[in-house]
Amino acid sequence: MRRMAGVMAGLALGAGPALAAEPLAFGSVKDLGQAMIKGQATSEGLTLTYLARIAALDERGPKLNSVIVLNPHALDDARRLDAERKAGKVRGPLHGLPILLKDNIESADGTATTAGSLALKDNITGRDAPLVRRLTEAGAVILGKTNLSEWANYRSARSISGWSAVGGLVRNPYALDRSACGSSAGSGAAVAAGLAVAAIGTETDGSITCPAAMNGIVGLKPTVGLISRTHIVPISASQDTAGPMARNVADAAALLTALAGSDPADPATLEADSHRTDYLKALDPAALKGARIGVLRVTAGRSPQTDAVFDQALAALKAAGATLVEVTPPDTSQVGALEDLILRVEFKAGINAYLATTSPDQVKTRTLADLIAFNDLEPRETVLFGQETFKEAQASPGLDDPAYLTARASARRLAGPEGIDRMLADAKVEVLVAESGGPASVVDRVNGGRWLGSPSELPAVAGYPHLTVPTGYVEGLPVGLSFIGTAWSEARLLSLGYAFEQAAKVRRPPTFPATVNGSPAFDKP
Repeated sequence: MRRMAGVMAGLALGAGPALAAEPLAFGSVKDLGQAMIKGQATSEGLTLTYLARIAALDERGPKLNSVIVLNPHALDDARRLDAERKAGKVRGPLHGLPILLKDNIESADGTATTAGSLALKDNITGRDAPLVRRLTEAGAVILGKTNLSEWANYRSARSISGWSAVGGLVRNPYALDRSACGSSAGSGAAVAAGLAVAAIGTETDGSITCPAAMNGIVGLKPTVGLISRTHIVPISASQDTAGPMARNVADAAALLTALAGSDPADPATLEADSHRTDYLKALDPAALKGARIGVLRVTAGRSPQTDAVFDQALAALKAAGATLVEVTPPDTSQVGALEDLILRVEFKAGINAYLATTSPDQVKTRTLADLIAFNDLEPRETVLFGQETFKEAQASPGLDDPAYLTARASARRLAGPEGIDRMLADAKVEVLVAESGGPASVVDRVNGGRWLGSPSELPAVAGYPHLTVPTGYVEGLPVGLSFIGTAWSEARLLSLGYAFEQAAKVRRPPTFPATVNGSPAFDKP
């Protein structure tokens, strides 16, 4: 993996001090801000703490492989923000706080944006994605970029979540032999392990919510169009969005407040400014009182232990004052096939357009066809799985194809108005809750892992928001609770998730075990 070797060598801290700094490393946005106000911490000190933890836990020790590259200017940026604070200028709650970006998001800090692919290893564009500008204008320190499922899990149906040719395999900090899920695997693992205050992920379908749930953190996939997608390596213009990944709901809300807003270069964000708000101020610990919530049982019966955790979450919602209504979902079985067609067409168009904006001197692969040829000749790319999804996309028609246009309209209708919106209306509820999925499966490079399912498809295809919040553990492995609403309902979802989080208080930091063991069922009598 690529590293900021000079800075890391200069730290000379090692594993001991890094691990001893856990209370500071796991601090919330509010707590760290207060510590800086009181002079108990500085942005430079926080940045050094996280750099030391990355050295101790990502490079050595459990070797999480969650961070691909560090921003060579991170310490200088932190010192500048400390000087601003000393001069009386504080930009907001994120001022001086180190944040990681998924490595498909461009940043003008001299680092490459690779999407995990060796074809983009020299893709130093010198451009800040608008969302990065929003973060830095809010005072965040961009610490570096996180590993991911290569091409955001869109090269092969047989891919291994969290693996990229550039970064290797991301390991789950709650059990190193378990999947960190994807594609925002590195963002999820790094935040869970206390390697940054928070991180930014991206999602097309499940790529924020799955790694957030399996790494025991909060993840929000917002309404498509709330956050700019400009200068992010694309999959789908219909479904792609970035979103916050954090250890608690308030931190995710603070990040979303900075990230949200319209971008003239991204037509999907036309309405963003009219919908964005201060999501942090909107949080209410009593939000569940009187709320009507629909219960959507997506994975019921597939794992008794996961079902038990879900039942406990429902009991906590009810105890906090919510009225629960069982929901019977309408038939949306066609959505998956329609989504596959849409993504193939949009990926081909989107990746060709993106590659055309890169430097020919740095990126020799100028089209999807070039990427396929590159992978065929590069054994490090195909050592674990192939690229049949790439080839299917290459064979797909253009954006003006009638079948594609029909599929796009049908999928949106089935997933949104006739799916999520119908369930909300029929049950007279304002939000749906569901299991975010089961605990992480063992990484198996031969046969894959067991997958219990997920509620991510409908909100992904509809372009609606989907929040996951830690809800408990199965044999020490995190399980999440999903909150799903209609378009632009982020403020309410976050408030309900926050109220649940305050009532449940289940999250605990990882201990990096090699595997899940010690269960009485496996011990000798």
